[in-house]
Amino acid sequence: MAGGWARDGAVSEQIEATINDELARLKAQKAPVGESLKYCAECEEEIPEARRKAVPGVKLCIDCMQDKDAAFKARGGINRRGSKDSQLK
Repeated sequence: MAGGWARDGAVSEQIEATINDELARLKAQKAPVGESLKYCAECEEEIPEARRKAVPGVKLCIDCMQDKDAAFKARGGINRRGSKDSQLK
């Protein structure tokens, strides 16, 4: 059931489109490729052989990777499609 100016199913379509956009963005991120480094690209500590085998193309040791992940900032939830409801808030 749609309300206001929206047609039936419009809200579901908008949610699905937003999810698909985010999935496409995540898939576009580059995974490590190529040969793993023996030493960390940041701190130059040796990367354990088990990690190099488990994560092909790894460039960072576990500590540096944890620091990088901790610095990640989540994107804000912006409604880029400009629905009527988002404009009224």
